[in-house]
Amino acid sequence: MFNPTRRNRNIGTENQGFGQNNELKISTPYGTLKSFYERIKKYQTEIRIINGHEFLFIIEETRENCFHSCSVNDLAKVIQHIPKEDYGELRFIILRQPKRKEEIISPVWGRLIYSFEFENEYFPAIILDSIDLNKKLVWSKKQTIEDQKEFIRLKEDGHLFIENKRDFISELKLNSSRNTQLYRTLLHEFGHYVHYLEVVERPEMIMKIMMQKKSEMIII
Repeated sequence: MFNPTRRNRNIGTENQGFGQNNELKISTPYGTLKSFYERIKKYQTEIRIINGHEFLFIIEETRENCFHSCSVNDLAKVIQHIPKEDYGELRFIILRQPKRKEEIISPVWGRLIYSFEFENEYFPAIILDSIDLNKKLVWSKKQTIEDQKEFIRLKEDGHLFIENKRDFISELKLNSSRNTQLYRTLLHEFGHYVHYLEVVERPEMIMKIMMQKKSEMIII
């Protein structure tokens, strides 16, 4: 017989729906189409001409205990050694302050955006996230071959790892983080952009030139 005082076993569990409305995710404000990494607030800008190419550096204000490991001068000195023809339409270099929830869900050293909207202009952008010195870099002991290679590279950058039962843990420091972002992340993202130029932009440009020449021959 049904007993209304008997406790439902599903109360407080996912089967009843508990916790399904408070999933940890990066929110998108109503009325905006921008991705979370495009929502820049309280920033300064600085224009640098490097090898005749104009770059706009966008430096977002950091919160307490967070720092940009690379300065504009640091980045400019490295970029000037990259061949000018590989700059393409890349214009924005962004030093960004991620939100705490973004650091949990989508932690990165940096990222490449093929079309970044800033003050009603659209250009490719390289974004480097700030470093929170309260955070720790955790590297699992269960590593693929690629994980092992990256782990070695991180140690070569100067990250000092301490081993526990499950993970390798390193406190984030500005100098080692600068080595990672300046000499590897920045160049890595430039590499992605050069690959895009070689696979998409340049073949498309060659095809347009060939089609134009073909049409001119027909007209003649």
